[in-house]
Amino acid sequence: MVEQMKKRNKIARKEYGNKQAYVFLGPYLILFIIFIIVPIAIAIGLSFTNFNTIEKPSFVGFMNYVTLLTKDEIFMQYVLPNTVTYALIVGPGGYALSFLLAWALAQLSPAPRTILALILYSPSITSGVAMTALWKILFSGDQTGYINAWLIQAGIITEPIRWLIDARFLLPIIIIIGLWSSMGVGFLAILAGILNSDESLYEAAAIDGVKNRFQEMIYITIPTMKPQMLFAAVMTIVGAFQNGAIGVQLSGANPTPGYAGQLIVNHIEDYGFIRYEMGYAAAVSVVLLGIVYVFSTVSKRLFTED
Repeated sequence: MVEQMKKRNKIARKEYGNKQAYVFLGPYLILFIIFIIVPIAIAIGLSFTNFNTIEKPSFVGFMNYVTLLTKDEIFMQYVLPNTVTYALIVGPGGYALSFLLAWALAQLSPAPRTILALILYSPSITSGVAMTALWKILFSGDQTGYINAWLIQAGIITEPIRWLIDARFLLPIIIIIGLWSSMGVGFLAILAGILNSDESLYEAAAIDGVKNRFQEMIYITIPTMKPQMLFAAVMTIVGAFQNGAIGVQLSGANPTPGYAGQLIVNHIEDYGFIRYEMGYAAAVSVVLLGIVYVFSTVSKRLFTED
């Protein structure tokens, strides 16, 4: 009888603890449902409709997806290749830069490390307008632009290049800016993971024959901070696919000149907020969500323990 009462008390305490946990999780769950789950559900629902924001949505089934994959030549010829190119360079490139710079900063003393980390992180939190103003000065299409002025003085070119409206150069410039601003939260997570590594592991590795910093990075640092690296990978992937404002702000038009810098996000804005074809824009956004999910799943499998 006494043992049964003890078991009941333990169960009651666990249930009370669970109730407390739900109370603390409640505000986050409410916000998550309102701002994440509900918008995704609405976007999926609208993707099966023809909706112009004025009339009631009319159900068209999978017609938007069929149009996107078979009839939207701009999407297949320009938008999708541009997005994949941008994501494959800025995603892995920004991730590799984040890790290497975080690892290099971890070797410094606290004061210079903090200053340099702030300098590297600041571009990721700079507003799009300020960032665009900076790069427009560099790539201005006349002789006042710094890049043109340097190239003319060096004798490489004789006439200014209109960088931001030339289809040959717009996407590479967008990629450069994307790499420059890729030191975001993932970079800080990697730096924190390196700084909080167990020093005893490095001491044991030195006894076992690890001789230099590079070997420490390969055999100790990377294997011991997979959670931080997974977080950084997911944040980098999401950031790479959601960027789109850079090209529009640099060129001053959506679509960008010759669709050279047109990414999926720009395509969504074009159909959703310029042409007001919300159903089709929702279908494109669902496709983008699926692409991000696939890449995030691949990253999770790479950095999680078996």
